[in-house]
Amino acid sequence: MPRYLFIVNYAPEGAKALMAAGGSARRTAVEKAASGMGGRLGTFDFAFGADDAYTIIELPDERAAAALALTVSGSGLTKVRVVVLLTPEDIDAAAQLRPDYAPPGSS
Repeated sequence: MPRYLFIVNYAPEGAKALMAAGGSARRTAVEKAASGMGGRLGTFDFAFGADDAYTIIELPDERAAAALALTVSGSGLTKVRVVVLLTPEDIDAAAQLRPDYAPPGSS
């Protein structure tokens, strides 16, 4: 199943809610959302710095990832960026493909 890295930043109201309910409650909510989309939570970590949380979620496809990201961002309490994660084997397979591509200025 494809994996997606969700990079989360909390708005001030979201941070207040997080402080009130706790980090474990937030992880449980994400586990439930992932499961409801046919997926599974892999990791959930809070962080210092520019980003507030990183979570890796396995989901059936890009539509499920987009739906989850839109729902989370749509709350107005968080801002989410999603990165599609590829395994080394995915890169091995991609390296075998040969797209017919001409760089700018070469054609």
